[in-house]
Amino acid sequence: MNCNLTPEQIRKSVEFHGHECPGLWIGLRAAELCLNELGHNDQDPITAVVETDMCGVDAIQVLTGCTFGKGNLIHKDLGKTAFSFYRKSDGKALRAVFQRSAMGEEGEEMRALTKKIFSGQATDEEKLKAKELKEKAKKRIFDAPLSELFITNNIETPSPRPAKILDSLECKACNESTMESRTRRFDGQVYCIPCFEKVEQKI
Repeated sequence: MNCNLTPEQIRKSVEFHGHECPGLWIGLRAAELCLNELGHNDQDPITAVVETDMCGVDAIQVLTGCTFGKGNLIHKDLGKTAFSFYRKSDGKALRAVFQRSAMGEEGEEMRALTKKIFSGQATDEEKLKAKELKEKAKKRIFDAPLSELFITNNIETPSPRPAKILDSLECKACNESTMESRTRRFDGQVYCIPCFEKVEQKI
């Protein structure tokens, strides 16, 4: 097995996420890549940028120390299984893109069966087959070298700026406090985004 994560690291990630699945396994290996190349956020501040909201993001949070709450995990809703990591001390950064082909033909079959299971149309035989394929996928993901799972490129652009503590302003319509950077102005008044969309609506 080429994966260097400990059973404890994997267990914590599974517990945090709530179940095991291929998406989580991909995130585990992406987190391993970050730990190998850049280290952990506790050792040297790191910012992670994820281009997906898939299960694997939970593994990134558990293993790298980059979290939404700390502001050093940024989500770009691009629908790509891609993860970028930036180290503050020396500016080293990399972007890793998961290669779907690394799952092989079994991955395609498992994906198709999973869709049938979620739609409630799978037979018992198909459910059993999907379970078998899932175990094969797990072995494939954990056995593969990271270089086979991800295309990795160094990043030349600067790290995203650190999270800032901003003032909260009161929305004119709902009177709820809203982070200053998420407010809008209309006719000289401050609105939160949902209320702004209502007052600014043209039709």
